[in-house]
Order: sequence, then structure tokens, then C-alpha cells
Amino acid sequence: MNPMEVVMMVVTVVFCYCCAVADQKHNQKTYIVHMDKSVKPLVFSDHLQWYANCMRSVSESTNMLYAYDYVMHGFSTRLSVDEAKQLEQQHGILSVQEEVIYKLHTTRSPEFLGLQSRGMIVSGSKSGGDVIVGVVDTGVWPGSKSLDDTGFGPIPVSWKGECETGTGFNVSSCNKKLIGARYFSIAYDAAYGPIDEKLESMSPVDDDGHGTHTATTAAGSMVTGASFFGFAKGTARGMAPHARLAVYKACWAAGCHGSDILAAMEKAITDGVHVLSVSIGGTLSDYTNDFVAFGAFKVVSHGIFVASSADNNGPEPSNIANVAPWIATVGAGTLDRDFPAYVTLGNGKKFRGVSLYSGKPLSRTLIPLVFGDLCTPDSLPPEKVAGKIVMCERGEFSRLEKGKVVKKAGGAGMILANPDTFGEELMADPHVLPTAAVGERTGDAIKRYISLDNNPTATIASGGTQLGIQPSPVVASFSSRGPNPITAAILKPDLIAPGVNILAGWTGKVSPTGLAEDPQRVEFNFDTGTSMSCPHVSGLAALIKAAHPEWSPAAIRSALMTTAYSSYKNGEGLRDAATGRPSTPFDHGSGHVDPVRALDPGLVYDASANDYLSFLCALNYSSASIKMFGGGNFKCGKKNRVEDLNYPSFAVPLLTDSIKDNGSSGPTVVKYRRSLTNVGNPATYKVSISSKVPAVNITVEPDKLTFVKQGEKKAYTVTFTATSMQSGTKSFACLAWYGGKYVVNSPIAFSWM
Repeated sequence: MNPMEVVMMVVTVVFCYCCAVADQKHNQKTYIVHMDKSVKPLVFSDHLQWYANCMRSVSESTNMLYAYDYVMHGFSTRLSVDEAKQLEQQHGILSVQEEVIYKLHTTRSPEFLGLQSRGMIVSGSKSGGDVIVGVVDTGVWPGSKSLDDTGFGPIPVSWKGECETGTGFNVSSCNKKLIGARYFSIAYDAAYGPIDEKLESMSPVDDDGHGTHTATTAAGSMVTGASFFGFAKGTARGMAPHARLAVYKACWAAGCHGSDILAAMEKAITDGVHVLSVSIGGTLSDYTNDFVAFGAFKVVSHGIFVASSADNNGPEPSNIANVAPWIATVGAGTLDRDFPAYVTLGNGKKFRGVSLYSGKPLSRTLIPLVFGDLCTPDSLPPEKVAGKIVMCERGEFSRLEKGKVVKKAGGAGMILANPDTFGEELMADPHVLPTAAVGERTGDAIKRYISLDNNPTATIASGGTQLGIQPSPVVASFSSRGPNPITAAILKPDLIAPGVNILAGWTGKVSPTGLAEDPQRVEFNFDTGTSMSCPHVSGLAALIKAAHPEWSPAAIRSALMTTAYSSYKNGEGLRDAATGRPSTPFDHGSGHVDPVRALDPGLVYDASANDYLSFLCALNYSSASIKMFGGGNFKCGKKNRVEDLNYPSFAVPLLTDSIKDNGSSGPTVVKYRRSLTNVGNPATYKVSISSKVPAVNITVEPDKLTFVKQGEKKAYTVTFTATSMQSGTKSFACLAWYGGKYVVNSPIAFSWM
């Protein structure tokens, strides 16, 4: 064999080896491995050695992405499907789960919530500086005015976190307000390869805007003269402006990887946050396969309050995310603020819409109006739309992209109409040309005008900022709804908070429109979604934690829920933007958050990690699953019932006669047990049931509870005796305890299946 043949053979072998390795890596997925820490073999000096040995036993080429100790016991790594199956068979492995990729659930709020009252300002002005709010999101924009630390004292001695440096972010980016910032990209890198730093920052820097918006909504400092090009001008502040912030960047351009999220939660625990805000969610799955739910359980077990967004899949029922009972699940409502834009037609009719367009306005002169259907890219011939107002319908792609399409074709303005899918709910956006977004009925009227008039004309004018809009709040159409698709006996969402057209801090990395062609950069921007309502509750939880540092996460959530309101001052129920009719507890949960009342709720429904473990036992989770959540010490009892979880609301699923086990046509009797803890003044409470459900008889025993000291606990039982109704029927009631100045409300939702 000559030398050239030898060289070619070596090259061929190396090439084949590289191809094999590349193919193997291409077929790998990220897995999260839960270990039973209690069975570590004595031959290993620490758990990391044991984890590495288990991993290497099935794959010599892979690496450990993260090792976890607080949020779980185990690690994450890249494996093939066969390797994952082999690993799952080993002793000490509780589960091997494929990683889930989660998505983001993408001012005036303080005044609307009553936080400008003297009592609320005083309550949050001093002690709030010791409360730390953690935010798992897309990072933060350093130097934002909302992160100003003027007047802040020393960083709390309990804080163990740090300020990680990287692209565009150094140690001085943190201060006494933003006391911690970290980023987690190992799982993201493993899935997609090294991050392109021309597109994304390998640092806590926010390249998206979402993270800065949620962080400053929760705990942004006060900034006077804030506005969006003159819209909503005033003082911008977070819900807890004196609280500290810690940011955990675990979300990137292609999503939020479960391994990175768990690593962020692990650091949040060890760093010492008191509240964790998580405006992300994934596909529906049981609690063992939902990494946000699993991680949140461990976070809550360490005494940290967790709030998450309900998702934006409304108004269809049973499409709600983050439904674990240890999480505060937040839906979205409107504010009493609007940004009107007026459409005047050639026939003299005038219609109201909304817009945040801030550029050169159209003249009052009427100009031609044409219909452009969905206004998809390259669908508008310039010769037909140039210099005209184009009417487009929502759908298929983003609202702002449609404006770009119209502008590219030479259009002078846009009327963006809702189809029946979106009804009358309007979204104000920072469009790139004069625009009015209008509801379905207005859109239909304008379309009729275009089709019937030989020379349709129109103009668009901005109405600036308008306050005092009524009714408000209204449940946002997009806000995800119950019934709870995972556990029907737990009512979700828990409550709603402002989530429509929220003004908060923004990143300097992207424009307010998010369009690559838009060169504008802003300090504050509007955003909409349950992602925005979630940090409202996170910030309010920080205020309550400052006032009551000894309260558990469950007690804080109970205070927020039992003091929420579900009707307006005139007694009418909150309205649903999707239907125009009164909303229900499946839409708004316990109601709209009322932070002033939540600071002094009188009684709370408290719960511990062991209570949640008993709840999982009641769902017949396996012993391995219980170990994943609770470690090796907790054992399921013999009489665990989902109905006995000490939850501040009631969801009562009922079977129709046709599917009862015994085929009985008699009434169904269900008992729910609850316990109340006194956190207010001594008082005797009497129960009151408000119900318009003749099919269900509701009794409470005892119907009177007397508390003589704080911390005292009293139990009661609610018995529901229900006759059969048609499958799909939903009805509602309310249980309230009245004692002195306190009213402790709990919604009741019935559903027949």
C-alpha cells in the first residue's frame, strides 16, 4: 500500500467517524433526569460523581448541561432516544423526561389599582426595600430609567446572588435596585448550536423587550414624565417600586428551554428571592411533565411566591396554562384608559377605533378608501392602493406587519378590522402609518360602505389618550379560560389583573413595533397579554410580603384572591370582552385584584408543601412521582382527597346520571373541607351563600366561626347536593364569610360532565 493510499484511508476513517458523531448529535434530544438522592451508592463521594457515572454508562460522548440540587435532584443532558430508555432502567433513576420548550405569554396600572392612595404609598415606602422580586424572562435592558436606585439603601444581607457579565452587560449594570442578573443558555446552545451574537446577547441583556417590560411592571422605580410618544403621559412605576429586582434570562429567540428554566429557578432559590414572576407557558401536561409546574413547586416549597400567566388562548374554554395549585395563575383585564382613533367616511358617518400611531397625521381631507382583504405580503398592487386608505382584516399574521405591507405598497393609511374571531376587543398598536383598529361591527359597516359607494373615501384622526373608560375592567378576550383541563376540581385562573395596553420599560435593542425596518427606539413601550398581568400580581405579592414577611406563598395568594372583586360599583358583574355579557369564575377566577383590601384580608386559606403533596397523592401519582416532588421522606396517607386541598376557591365537577358508576338517578353529594387562619382582628364570622343554582343545595358546617387571636385556625365543611343536569352545563355561586369589617369571598363553579 503506497503512502497516498494510507493517507486516503485515514482521511476516510476520520471522515466517517466525524459523520457518525455528527449524525449521533443530530439525533440527540435534551432530557431532564430525576434521581432518587436517597439511594446514592456509597462508592461515590458526592452526587455529581454519581450523576456523571449514570450518564456515561449510556453515552461516552455526551456532557452534563446542568446539575440540579434545589429545584430537583438530578441533571440534564443530550441523549438519543435509545440512550434515554437505557438510562431510565437504571437503579436510582426516578424519571427521564424529554425537555419542553416554553413560550412567552406576550403607567396607569398603579392608579387604577388604588396604589396611589396614601395608605398604599406609606405601606410600600420603607420595608419594601428588603423584598426581592425575581423575574424569569428574556433579560433586562441595563440603564433603564425604571432601574434607577436613587434613595435605595444597602442591598439586603440575605441576598446571595450576583451580576453576571457578558455582551453589553457589566458589573456596573447592576445597582441597589437591580441587584442580580444571570443568563442561562446551555440547553438552548445544545439544541441550536452557539448563539449568534450578532442577533442575541450572551448576557442578561434583553434583546426582545418582553423581560424588561415584565420586570419593570412588577418592580420598576418611579419615572416622571414617562410616555410613548406623548401617549399615556405620566409617572411610570412598578407595582412594588421600592422592591429589589433580580433577573434570570432563560428565554431566547427560539423559546425558553425547560433545562434553562429549571436552572434559573434553582438560582432564584439559592440567591434568595421572595417572589418569582414567570410569564411563560407550554403545552398542557400533567404536573410531573410540566417543568414550570415542577420547578415552581420546589420554589414555593422554599417559601417563595410564584405567579404565572394564564396564556393568551381565549375565549375558548379549557385552554389555560400554569394550572398547578401552588402557582398563582393570572388572567388579563383592561384598564380604564384608551387611545382612540376616529374614522370619518365620505357619507358623513364617524366610527371610533384605537391606535398608537405617533407620526405625521393625515389631513382632514377625505381620500380614497379601498378594501385589501387580509393584506398579506405582496398582495397589494401599488397602482391600486398608492395614496389611499386600505381596509385590512386581522388574521394570519401580525397586526403591525399588515401596516408594513400597506405602507410598502404606497398606502396612506389603514383601517384594521376584527373578524368574528376577535369580536369587539381592540388592540392599540404603534403602527407605522396612520391607522385605526376597529371592532367587528364597525368593520362590517365600513365594508358595506366600500361595496355600495361608487367613490368611497375616508380619513383617520388620532384622539390621544382618554381616561375614565367604563365599564372597566373588562376580561380580555384573549385571556385563557377554565375549566381547568388538568384538575377539574381546582378553579383556574385564580384572578385577573391589568394586561391590555400596559406601558412599562423597554429594551434599546429592538423597536417598539418589533419590525426590523423600524429604526425607532423608546424608553417605554406598550404591550398586551397575560404576560403583562402576571407581573402586576408578582409586584403586589411583594407589597404584601413586605407588610407580612411571615406569610406563606399560599397565604399571600389567598389574600389576593379572597379580596378580589367580581362586580362593578353598581353591582353588575364584570363583563367579558369576548361576549359583551357578564364574565364567570371560569373567565376571571376570584375576580379582579384589589391590592388595598389584600393587605388586610382578615382570614386566609393557608397551605404547605405537604398539603400539595397530599393533593398529588389524591391524584394517584406514583411513588416515584411523589419522590420527585417531595424527596424521600413524604408518604401518601390513606384518605387523600383533591376536594380537601385548602384552596381559596371551589370548582365542583359533577357527573350526569348517564355516566355515574351505578347508573343512579339520585342526587350527587360532594363534600369539600377547608381551614381558615385568622390574620386580622378578633371577630366572629358568619357564612353567606349567594347562589342562583336550583340544581345544587349548598350547606356549610359550622356556619359560624369565632377567632380570638391571630394565627388561630378553624375548619369547616361545604356539602354540595346536586341533581343531574345536561352535560356541559355550567353554573356559579359564591361563599363568603362576614366578620366585622372583613368579607372573605370564594367563588364556586359547577360543571356537569
